[in-house]
Amino acid sequence: MRSHLLNETTADLYRRSVTEGVDRVAAKLATTQRPHTGISVDELAPVINGIDLDKPLADASAVLDELEDVYLRDAVYFHHPRYLGHLNCPVVIPAVLGEAILSAVNSSLDTWDQSIGGTLIERRLIDWTTERIGLGPGADGIFTSGGSQSNFHALLLARDEACRLVMKKALDEGRELTKAELLPKLRIFTSEASHFSVQKSAAMLGLGYEAVISVPVDRNRRMDTAVLALELEECAAEGLFPMAVVATAGTTDFGSIDPLPEIARLADEHSAWMHVDAAYGCGLLASPTRRHLLDGIERADSVTVDYHKSFFQPVSSSAMLVRDRDTLKHATYHADYLNPRRMAEERIPNQVDKSIQTTRRFDALKLWVTLRVMGADGVGSLFDEVIDLAAAGWDIIDADPRFEVVVKPQISTLVFRYVPEGDGIRGDLVDEANLHARKALFASGEAVVAGTKVDGKQYLKFTLLNPQTTTADITAVLDLLAAHAEQFLGESLALHR
Repeated sequence: MRSHLLNETTADLYRRSVTEGVDRVAAKLATTQRPHTGISVDELAPVINGIDLDKPLADASAVLDELEDVYLRDAVYFHHPRYLGHLNCPVVIPAVLGEAILSAVNSSLDTWDQSIGGTLIERRLIDWTTERIGLGPGADGIFTSGGSQSNFHALLLARDEACRLVMKKALDEGRELTKAELLPKLRIFTSEASHFSVQKSAAMLGLGYEAVISVPVDRNRRMDTAVLALELEECAAEGLFPMAVVATAGTTDFGSIDPLPEIARLADEHSAWMHVDAAYGCGLLASPTRRHLLDGIERADSVTVDYHKSFFQPVSSSAMLVRDRDTLKHATYHADYLNPRRMAEERIPNQVDKSIQTTRRFDALKLWVTLRVMGADGVGSLFDEVIDLAAAGWDIIDADPRFEVVVKPQISTLVFRYVPEGDGIRGDLVDEANLHARKALFASGEAVVAGTKVDGKQYLKFTLLNPQTTTADITAVLDLLAAHAEQFLGESLALHR
């Protein structure tokens, strides 16, 4: 079995195995005609469950043959131009090269003595990102597994920073306030269109879901700052403490960007931590033409970015950035076996000092290789292309009487729904028709779209992150959706005649 370990004696086997795997995937990418085969859980589950994992196959070639049946054939391929579903992007080749290297070397980014150059590369990319944001010379951050972890990490820092400041103020006033007494009084403010990880983070941080105050959005699905101002005032009047205001730069459903400058002003006025969830909109940091859409982000105390969304990186590649590196100490713990305190005094750069993870992949390498091959403008121009496509898609849907579209996109998401001609069709039936259209389209394998609810009604969603997608693809998918919805309504109405 030692023959399977990657080392100096097995380099040739490594080269042959990986090359064969790359050849298989390349052939699949070159010949894939649809984003999905339409296979169901009931069809595929018995095949996978029937595999005896205690009986290995003869070699890697046999495993690749089996993978064709259990994975590669039926995978959802995000590179296909009619994948318009979730926030999954096609990936750039330099990043895939970086992925291959980091997996084989297998550096762990928790301590310097496990990563060496990897630590310095990650730190340089953190600095590059904070410079793009404009957080200032005291900024820092850490790579994470994704936006949810980044948001959690940021809110952990916000919680402990709020506790530190409020408890210090109480002490200065001659009062003693414990953390246990303070936690139930902390509040987080975020828009009703923000990511669900804000609520989950509040629960995991011991604050409870009820600590999150949901702020309504305006007609463009951006946080209503007039309501935010009122909510912050009410919070203070009730003797509660505004721990954080979470703004979103690219909401999951609408791609909307909250009014960052005004939110920054209000957060500052009420001594609240400002976090910007830019998991989706972070691609604008590299845009040659649209960086101004993020104006105000430079005033944030922390920022989430997901390179694996709008920087076209493979999962996972995310980061959490902070304005003041000292706040990262709220997640620091010195373990004698790993990162004893003396190492910090000796200025040994252990990334675990900043992270809520211990073992971490060298995901930063993918972004490093991408920037060294393509440059920031090259990445940003790809994001610009999908934003232009979304604008053209809005024109198409808005002009189509079969559909209604919610709002003009700020980035690259379109939320719309099929609306039948004439009156008298129940609203719940229209909702069912839209839900059916999405499911039927997925089952056909012809295209993949997402869905959501807006004001209690069922809507469809195009998330456009593929520069290869065209307006012709958008038009074709609209026709498919309308056909499925019309068929459903026709059959449903016939049953009730």
